[in-house]
Amino acid sequence: MTPRQRCFACLAQNPPALLEAALWLAAEHDSILQPAHVLAEFNELLHQVRTRLPELPVAELAMPLLRCLNNLDFHEDDSAPLRPQAALLHLVMRRRRGQPLSLAVIALELAQRLSIPLQGVNFPGHFLVRVSGADHMLDPCSGRRLYTQDCRAMLVRYFGNRELHANDLAACDPYSIIQRMSRNLRHLHVQDGDYLAALKDAERVLQLCPPRAADHLARADIYRQLDCPQAERFDVERALMLSDSDTEQLALSERLRKLGHAQPLH
Repeated sequence: MTPRQRCFACLAQNPPALLEAALWLAAEHDSILQPAHVLAEFNELLHQVRTRLPELPVAELAMPLLRCLNNLDFHEDDSAPLRPQAALLHLVMRRRRGQPLSLAVIALELAQRLSIPLQGVNFPGHFLVRVSGADHMLDPCSGRRLYTQDCRAMLVRYFGNRELHANDLAACDPYSIIQRMSRNLRHLHVQDGDYLAALKDAERVLQLCPPRAADHLARADIYRQLDCPQAERFDVERALMLSDSDTEQLALSERLRKLGHAQPLH
């Protein structure tokens, strides 16, 4: 099987093998990566964490788990500009620096193996985790508790006056986590000027969950950089079909016209 097929097979397991799926995702970008070797190293990290956790009920161990990772030098990568290494799990494991989502995947795998009921939360702008039924979120970078007012403040910081919605705080499944990781990598590879790598991520995004107009447009922009007008046209057409914005539809129709094919609006 290809690395992508192995990634999807890991997600289809019961329970899903999230960390291994993320490593197979990384293997698409690093041909010498052996996920089995990284998983073996992960067992040593699991041992270190287990010996440092306090003797508490498992429902109370989420924050100590995250703080333990912090004490073991796992921190958010604050490099500017951020590079793809902040989202590729084998490099995050090696450097102990990564995006919040990357650190969360490590924490979620540890939690699963330690029977700690930790869940991922697909919060806009900064991935979070939570214990089912708790009245607060947790920052995977530090273990800090985040209540509703803290989450509102984060949204304002990232997006201005965007309102907080209930689904911003809902638990997400492993497919959504790998899709978000793919979107992150797509952005980082584009920012890095590596459009062929970004194309792999863009394709994976569209395979994981129902497509969005924005995801087709992101791939169209990559095809434009790669000078592939036919492929660009395909994605712009799909984005036009999926868009529910009159303004965006007009802009996409104009873009299609310039590409040599206009599709009528309905």
